[in-house]
Amino acid sequence: MLKFFFFLSVGVVFYSYIGYAVLVYLFLRLKKIFGSAVSIPGDEGFEPAVTLVVSAYNEQDFIERKIKNSLEIDYPAGKIQWIFITDGSDDQTPEIIGRYPEIRLLHQPQRRGKVAAMNRAIKQVQTPYTIFCDANTLLNPDSVRQIVKHYADPRVGGVAGEKKIIHRDKDKAAGAGEGIYWRYESFLKKLDSDFYSVVGAAGELFSVKTALFHEAAEDTIIEDFVQSLQICMQGYVIRYEPGAYAVETASASMGEEQKRKIRISAGGFQAMGILKGLFNVFRYPLLSFLFISHRVLRWTLCPLCLVICFITNMFLVYQSSGRFYDVVFLAQLVFYALSVTGWLMASRNLKLKALYVPYYFLFMNLSVFLGFYRFIRNRQTSVWEKAARHAHPEDPGIS
Repeated sequence: MLKFFFFLSVGVVFYSYIGYAVLVYLFLRLKKIFGSAVSIPGDEGFEPAVTLVVSAYNEQDFIERKIKNSLEIDYPAGKIQWIFITDGSDDQTPEIIGRYPEIRLLHQPQRRGKVAAMNRAIKQVQTPYTIFCDANTLLNPDSVRQIVKHYADPRVGGVAGEKKIIHRDKDKAAGAGEGIYWRYESFLKKLDSDFYSVVGAAGELFSVKTALFHEAAEDTIIEDFVQSLQICMQGYVIRYEPGAYAVETASASMGEEQKRKIRISAGGFQAMGILKGLFNVFRYPLLSFLFISHRVLRWTLCPLCLVICFITNMFLVYQSSGRFYDVVFLAQLVFYALSVTGWLMASRNLKLKALYVPYYFLFMNLSVFLGFYRFIRNRQTSVWEKAARHAHPEDPGIS
């Protein structure tokens, strides 16, 4: 039984982080070799009317730069509109936005969270396509064109842009780990999109067909993830477009990054309840496969399997079950020692690249346990304290 649970736990972790991606990659390669790969259409000349919706809460230090970046987007005049919603902001953010007549400002003094703000803003959108992005990000000039070209395909209900993390040498090591994680996630998103559909868009840059937008309950924690999959459940697909990206600075510290990860983990458990229909693999075969492989296993079994793997391996070593188990247990000890060392170094802003991956991997899985605890205690709300981030450099290199 010890060996059974040991190999089962190893298999689940390996499959979730590597195995499923290998399967999808091999499947796509075989389709290409045999000439049955389906190209994903994108009409560069497709220029429908769009609305850019920006949710901003107390962003007075950055909002003017965000406004200028939004107005400089390369898209035909008259075909793009801007809505900035600042509900609950009690600094100068609404006043700064009000100086720009091109932008429609929505503001009310009550802060009810991003979901409520999006629900309110979408009612003011009069274009067939809506692009959502965060107020603390900068978009590349070609982002709108790269997004809307996918809507030439009637199957597309949404488009997920890319999230890029800026981290400089003087930033804390948290930024390096976050950047590595997002590069890995971007690779998986491309695989998912080429195979069938993205399973979960990042709210930093996400577009939908306006008519498909589903007003989420105001207590929804990760509304971008839920929104994108609800569109897929209607029979549409979400495409991934790396040519449209939102540039964001890294979290200011591991403590700030932990706020985000715990919130996302708590939201993941909530989302599984909202999207419980996706567990019906007979109704949504491809979507369910990606949803479970890419998301559900990481939010449920993977962290638990890491614990089971360590404990069963320890007992197998104690029982002198063989050199193989001795070597694997030693490897686990070394890995976790490197993880803890990396974490301690990161908290002191001491960086060693070799430790980025192990410490961030451990950090993410611990956040799942903390997120689950917060979820079952119902202590995570959709109105949450913003995680502090480093200031944007003067030239983030957007092109």
